[in-house]
Amino acid sequence: MGTIDYFPTRHLPLRYHKSNGVGKNNTGRINAYEIHKTVTLKNGKTCLLRNATLNDAESVLANFDIVREETDYLLSYLDEKGFSIDDEKVFLENKENSPDEVQICAVIDNRLVGMAGLSKIGVQEKLRHRVEFGISIEKRYWGLGVGRALTLSCIDCAKKASYKQIELEVVAENQNAVNLYESIGFIEYGRNPRGFISRYTGYQELILMRLELV
Repeated sequence: MGTIDYFPTRHLPLRYHKSNGVGKNNTGRINAYEIHKTVTLKNGKTCLLRNATLNDAESVLANFDIVREETDYLLSYLDEKGFSIDDEKVFLENKENSPDEVQICAVIDNRLVGMAGLSKIGVQEKLRHRVEFGISIEKRYWGLGVGRALTLSCIDCAKKASYKQIELEVVAENQNAVNLYESIGFIEYGRNPRGFISRYTGYQELILMRLELV
């Protein structure tokens, strides 16, 4: 399942320092985005949710390539230019001290299988209450609860950071993802009939959804 694979700013990670609640990043600032917890999936396996770090760069790119090859619901294709390992490391390093953005990875059997994150929509006063959500998961892990766990973790982070609204876009035919978001409380507020042009099926309609936190 997935929405737009990674919103315009791609990945938004923070380094993990505490095992629960709000922690401090390595600048000493209080950070609402410290995640490190395990969830039991529908198949009985354990999934670790934690903040992505600089050391995850290679695994993040490998996962990104897999999910782009598996589904036509994401923003880009495998053959489109992406980040190099060095680019990714720089990006992750720049983002790990962000006070208001996050990237969470899902790890099963010591392997990164999915990502989700929050990206601020703008720094202007009129936009600071809004944050954008993005997620992607390897296809063989769909339907096991990974997506729900990642989404709920991001919602928790957004609340701690005092955002008022989470927003996302999802391909309309991706009904499993739409059902998940609706079950959590997201509501549809618009559609873009020509949001994407797929190489294989032509125009793809995008559903715009939001979740009010306050």
